[in-house]
Amino acid sequence: MEMLLVLVGLMVAAVVLVGVGDRLRLPWPALMVVLGVVVALLPGLPDAFVIDPELILPLFLPPLLFATAQRTSWALFRARRRTIALLAVGLVLVTATAVAGTVWLLVPGLALTAAVALGAMVAPPDPVAVEAVAGQVPIPRRVVAVLQSEGLFNDATALVVFQAAVLATVSGDELSPLGLGLRFVLGAAGAVLIGLGVAWLVRRVLGRLTDATGRSALTLVLPFATYLAADELGASGVIAVVVLALQLRAGADADEAAERLTQSSLWNVVELLVTGLAFGLIGLDLRQVVLAAGDELPTMLAHAAVVCVVVVAVRVLWMVVAWRLLSRSADDAAAAGAAPLTGREAVLLSWCGMRGLATLALALSLPLQTASGAPFPARDQLVLIAVSVLFVTLLVPGFTLGMLVRALDIDDEADAEERAERAIVLRARRAAVATLEFERTVRGLPEEVGTAMRERVERLERVLSGETPSEEERSRIAAVKKARTAVAEAQASALAAARTEVLAARREPGVDPHAVDRVLRRLDLRTVLLD
Repeated sequence: MEMLLVLVGLMVAAVVLVGVGDRLRLPWPALMVVLGVVVALLPGLPDAFVIDPELILPLFLPPLLFATAQRTSWALFRARRRTIALLAVGLVLVTATAVAGTVWLLVPGLALTAAVALGAMVAPPDPVAVEAVAGQVPIPRRVVAVLQSEGLFNDATALVVFQAAVLATVSGDELSPLGLGLRFVLGAAGAVLIGLGVAWLVRRVLGRLTDATGRSALTLVLPFATYLAADELGASGVIAVVVLALQLRAGADADEAAERLTQSSLWNVVELLVTGLAFGLIGLDLRQVVLAAGDELPTMLAHAAVVCVVVVAVRVLWMVVAWRLLSRSADDAAAAGAAPLTGREAVLLSWCGMRGLATLALALSLPLQTASGAPFPARDQLVLIAVSVLFVTLLVPGFTLGMLVRALDIDDEADAEERAERAIVLRARRAAVATLEFERTVRGLPEEVGTAMRERVERLERVLSGETPSEEERSRIAAVKKARTAVAEAQASALAAARTEVLAARREPGVDPHAVDRVLRRLDLRTVLLD
């Protein structure tokens, strides 16, 4: 019961912190770090949360990967395949290698495989943290998309290295680079096939499942089932979940508007609660680490500081090299949406290497013992270093990114993004006009109806093209808006009175609550449609 209260408290705290972040315009992942510190220092809480380390990754990674992958597309990945390969594979491997070598030199007697496990833990930036932090700052969408693409697939690279290193440490075997590379390639290929196969099967099931609640429930279970299936078959669960999300999104039906709204809200809630739980649990684990460190804590923190410097330095050097290479073919790189194209973008991308849930989940999943029953080598120190890297890479950019963007005077490319949006809107308008004309002809609507529709479309086209309306048209639009506002307010008041009466009826004896709820649901839907 005590741990249940702690878990519920962590979720409540996560919700409160999101509200605080919105009010103060601060990124909520950075505030989650504060939550973890508070949990670690707050007296009266349990010293540790006992959970099987093997359950950590399947519980925390699938929902967040699925939610984040739905915000991108196959086309984006195809356009940025070179960038993804350089950042999600190359940079992760270089970072893991640099960190592993540094820690192996700093910590006497540490097994090289354990050092590699730490390198894999701190190597991948987190797409959720990147989006939450960078989304509040006016930076080019192209740069944000590169960061998100990097964050989705680098977890797969890091996880393969981490699992191989942990397995070698636990069993006492050596780590083979050739075997590691082969495992990654085969695991990725198998994961793609699994993701595509599950997406095909789910589409067939959803076509026969008409209940909206059942469809949403199936979508909620899918990431976990796909991750576990891929893991059991020796494939990458991370890539399988990402491919599943991308394929389902690509095959979405245009008429699934209500379902998209429902599932979007559902996954936003899941993302928030899972992240809050992870940061809270790492706080509990960190408390145990600090207590076990004793007099060795200053030395551990010094080692952590060195690793933080190495992580940041490797990313900076990598981005500078990428900038120099991309600048040789700037036009092609810009057309492909690549980054960094300028020195300022290189600084920005270097600053945005925020670690997040993947680092937390890998740290929590470290085994307590090896196969021989001995404690896992330097586990407390490895967890402390991983958490320190997360704190530094998330807190510092989270609270300073806005100032950095203003200091660099980076163009947020608002004009280009506005043109892109206008092009999409115009495509939608043309499709709507063609359908309206067809319907008017088929249904035999009067000519005056068609004329009115064409006039509205022409007005919309002028607005989207940026033309300034005439004084007469502005006056007419203002009058129409005023009338619409008055009607909307009157309807809202009427619906509010209706809802109040229905809720009052629900409290009266003898009234069927089920009948009341059905009526209330119809009123709520009507209210949402008016909004």
